[in-house]
Amino acid sequence: MNIHEYQSKQILKSYGVNVPNGNAAFSPEEAARIAKDLGTPVVVVKAQIHAGGRGKAGGVKLAHNIDDVKFYASELLGKTLVTKQTGPEGKQVNRLLIEAGSDIAKEYYLSFVIDRKTAQVVMMGSEAGGMEIEEVAEETPEKIFKEFIDPVIGLMPFQTRRMAYRMHFKPEVLGKVTKLMTCLYNAFIGKDCSLAEINPLVVTKQNDVIALDAKLNFDDSGLFRHPDIEALRDESEEDPKERAAAKAALSYVNLGGDVACMVNGAGLAMATVDIIKFYGGEPANFLDVGGDSTVEKIAEAFRIMQSDDQVHGVFVNIFGGINKCDVIAAGIVEAAKVVGLRVPVVVRLDGTNVEKGRQILVDAQVPEVIMAPKMEDGAKLIVELAAKKAAELTANA
Repeated sequence: MNIHEYQSKQILKSYGVNVPNGNAAFSPEEAARIAKDLGTPVVVVKAQIHAGGRGKAGGVKLAHNIDDVKFYASELLGKTLVTKQTGPEGKQVNRLLIEAGSDIAKEYYLSFVIDRKTAQVVMMGSEAGGMEIEEVAEETPEKIFKEFIDPVIGLMPFQTRRMAYRMHFKPEVLGKVTKLMTCLYNAFIGKDCSLAEINPLVVTKQNDVIALDAKLNFDDSGLFRHPDIEALRDESEEDPKERAAAKAALSYVNLGGDVACMVNGAGLAMATVDIIKFYGGEPANFLDVGGDSTVEKIAEAFRIMQSDDQVHGVFVNIFGGINKCDVIAAGIVEAAKVVGLRVPVVVRLDGTNVEKGRQILVDAQVPEVIMAPKMEDGAKLIVELAAKKAAELTANA
C-alpha cells in the first residue's frame, strides 16, 4: 500500500524525523490560507500523486507570495500529471502539499528497503541525491552505499556513523544525520514498511537536516496491525481492477495490454506474460488466482478482467496442483453464465483433474471458449484472436 508524501511526512515527524512545516490543501483558497499561516518567504506547492518524478513533470512549484501560491494551486489541481512512473495516461492531481521552503546547501539520498537475497533490511545512502538518483543507480552504482541490518540486533550506531561518513556529511551535522537515520529505521520497522525513502534529504545553509521529500510503502500483509495506516488509503490513486482483485483475494497487476492472463502461481504467471510477448501480444495483466480457487473466485476474476474495454482476449493457463482443473473449468462456465464472455477465451489445463476439467468445458459448449493442448499453442492462438477482436471493434466503431 502507498500513501501520499504529506501523509508520509506526518508519520516520520511522529518518529522524530525533521520535516518542513506544511499541510495538505484541496483547493486554491485552502492553499493560500496554509501559505499565509506558514509566513515564510518561499512556499513550495507540490502535487500529491502516488508517483515519483513530479518535479521534472512540473508538479513542484516555488511561490514567493500568496498570489503565486493560489495561481499554482489552480494550475495543478485537476491537472493530469505524466511522469516516468505514471505511464502515458498520467494521474490526476486532487490534492497538494503546501510547505515552507528550505535554504538548501546539499542534497542526499537515504532509504530503507527489504533485501530479498539476504532476508535483511538494508539502509542505502548516497551523496548524489535528488531528481537524478535513478540515473546515479544505473550509471554510477558505486556512489550508492549499503548497510545490511541484522534483524535480531537492529540498526547499530556504528552503522549510522559509517554511512554518514561515506556520504560525506560535514562534521557539524553528523549527530543530526545519525539521529535521523535511526528515526527513519524505527518508522520502517514500527509501521511494517516495505520502503522508507527520503529523496532528497537536505542539509540547509543553517546546518539543519531535513527530509525534503518522503515516500513510505507498506507491506499489505501487515496492515491488520495498523488500522491508522489503512485509513490513509486513497482509492482514487489505485487501479479499480487491482482494488477489486485485492478484495477478492486475487493477486492482480494491470500491465496495460489487451491479452488478459489468468494463471495459478507467480512463476507460471510471469512465464505466461513472457510467452504472450514472445508471440507479439501485449499482456493486459498479471493475475494469480492462488491455490485456493473456488468457482465463485474464478467467475469474479473474469468479471474484473472484463470490467472495461481494455481486454480483447483471455488466456487461462492452469497447471493444477492444489488447484484442481475441474474447479477452474466450472468457474469459467459460471463466468459465462453470470458475467458473460465478451471476448475469446483460450484455456490450457494440465495437472490435477485435468480430464474432468476438459470434459466440463466440452459439455458446457461455451462458444467463446477454445481449449489448447499446450501453453505455446494457447499463447499463440490468443494473441491472434485478440488482434482479430481488436480489429473488429475498430472497424465497427
